[in-house]
Amino acid sequence: MIHVALYEPEIPPNTGNIMRLCANTGLTLHLIHPLGFQLDEKRLRRAGMDYRDMAPVTE
Repeated sequence: MIHVALYEPEIPPNTGNIMRLCANTGLTLHLIHPLGFQLDEKRLRRAGMDYRDMAPVTE
């Protein structure tokens, strides 16, 4: 299995897009703290189109 790691991500829309990519391809996403935003932030949800439940995300 392939894993994607984001080290201290700061831009919610980019993180949401990567989250969507991971959900669609079966990859696991690792978010390494500190994050520059809250995971429930509106811009993240809009970019990720609520794929958070479908993408395995670890913090």
